[in-house]
Amino acid sequence: MKLGVITDGISRDFSHALEVMAEVGLRHAELQFVWDQEVGDHSDEQIRQIKTLAEEHDVEISCISRHNFAGLSVMDVGPEDEVFRAHMRGLGRCIDTAKALGTDLVRIMSGRKEMILFGHNGAEVWNVSNGAWDRFLKLMEEPVRLAEEKGITLVVETGNNSMVTSGFLGRKLIDDLGSRHLKLLWDIPNTLYCADTPYPDAYEQIKDHIGHIHVKDVKVNIPHATLGICPLGDGDAAPYLADIAAALRRDGYRGHISYESVYRPDGGTFEDGFRACMPAFKALFGDGS
Repeated sequence: MKLGVITDGISRDFSHALEVMAEVGLRHAELQFVWDQEVGDHSDEQIRQIKTLAEEHDVEISCISRHNFAGLSVMDVGPEDEVFRAHMRGLGRCIDTAKALGTDLVRIMSGRKEMILFGHNGAEVWNVSNGAWDRFLKLMEEPVRLAEEKGITLVVETGNNSMVTSGFLGRKLIDDLGSRHLKLLWDIPNTLYCADTPYPDAYEQIKDHIGHIHVKDVKVNIPHATLGICPLGDGDAAPYLADIAAALRRDGYRGHISYESVYRPDGGTFEDGFRACMPAFKALFGDGS
């Protein structure tokens, strides 16, 4: 397993983020925001600077993680609409960036959540957002086709407030679209907010479809619509993480695991939170080699 971090969780100053990574022994950088821009918006010269800095610090780029397709309403947006076309252009720029930086992974999100997608015994009449899943599949056909043409892999994140919130839905999307160029970016804590059971339930469903993993720890209160980030090992993800790490080793997972540094201690910074969580992250998932 290749351990890394989403770099802007340390700092958007890329040089500083790389220096901190070197201090703690991480060699795999996932890019989301670098300097004052989201990935996919950098110039060719800036991309060359990113590549040079990464090489100078002996760091590999693991994934290009723009918020492609985040927030789109599948009930209101079609493939021909300008807002979707803009996201497709952003995805195209991310693919070019990925190729320039030596990775074949590009993250996509999955639109805005429709709460009830399937039902029976009357629910299909009164409760289901009828047609939402099929419309979602239609939207995702073009991004997957582009990935196939360009020879890269899209990893769809299990996101909060998105169509794909659970292991089951991620597996269903991949199965329904039937492309080896689409895999799951399993953000384990995100799935807790839809009451998924990460292990063994979700893991056994998705283990052959995992392309990338995000780790952090959270406290979830769904009735209060509240989420808190906490030190790794102190939250609702903690009971599952050691079993997941053992299962990944057992099943020969050789992909990337990024720590998502979104914990900020009281009176501290996100970098402080990153440093506080690194011992637990490395103890759970390996030595980062």
